Amino acid sequence: MARLAELLTRSGMPTLALADARGAQWTKLLFNASTNPLCALTGLTHGALCDLAPTRRLAGSLVAEGRSVADAIGVALDADPDALIDEAARVNHDHQPSMLQDAIAHRRTEIATLNGGIVRTGAGAGVPTPLHAAITELVAGLEHSWEV
Repeated sequence: MARLAELLTRSGMPTLALADARGAQWTKLLFNASTNPLCALTGLTHGALCDLAPTRRLAGSLVAEGRSVADAIGVALDADPDALIDEAARVNHDHQPSMLQDAIAHRRTEIATLNGGIVRTGAGAGVPTPLHAAITELVAGLEHSWEV
């Protein structure tokens, strides 16, 4: 793994080899699962979502709920997803996350994998995830609306 990271870094793609990538994966998961579906449901860009206090609070609540699941399964996040959400809003205010792009184009989203995965993992660990469950169901309803 270290050798691959070295080769990629030399080729101009900075990398870091991790013995356990779950912390980085869960940090990215919580970032995406806490903002992307909200953007898809509201039609707001990442920055506009963060500018609006109620949606930013909801994103923070989704992060906290997901963090409880990560804690329960022994995953230490490698960064603060809440801070990353705010930084992304600052540096790329008009970003349309992929789930928003999918919603605009009436394509199936990755909601079952992102938020649904948090719900399933939470259930397995005995951690309630009502917000992630509700967001999963809302986006599934949105997807269904494109078919009727």
